[in-house]
Amino acid sequence: MDMRRVVAVLAEEAMQQLQDQLWKLAASDRALASETEARLRNVVGPANSQEALPQIDRLEHLREALAVLAISLARTHGRMAWFLSGALNALEPVLRWRALPAEGGGTFGTVLVGPEEYTEAEEAVRQLQDTLARITAA
Repeated sequence: MDMRRVVAVLAEEAMQQLQDQLWKLAASDRALASETEARLRNVVGPANSQEALPQIDRLEHLREALAVLAISLARTHGRMAWFLSGALNALEPVLRWRALPAEGGGTFGTVLVGPEEYTEAEEAVRQLQDTLARITAA
């Protein structure tokens, strides 16, 4: 399953839990969702600006997005933590990507990926941004 689909399933579940009032947002959840969304928007911008960057910069931005999610996860618990954990899990393949050639040495299991994979991951981050905005507004 691709990253966008995993994030779409997470978003659907989050919205359903909010609608069914299984997830009762605390003020701290809303604040964290808002802060996380803003930070994600700062590191992964619109498609046209991201796609114009060299792959090494795109990878850096995606890794920064993972860091944003990890820091937010460390600051919460309950359903918000579960949601953020699912988001990190969806984007986990990015951790094995590299943008530089191996130059004859080992790569520690990392792989070169093409522009399609970068686009997919960036779109998944944008889906997370939108879902966090919806969580904030709920």
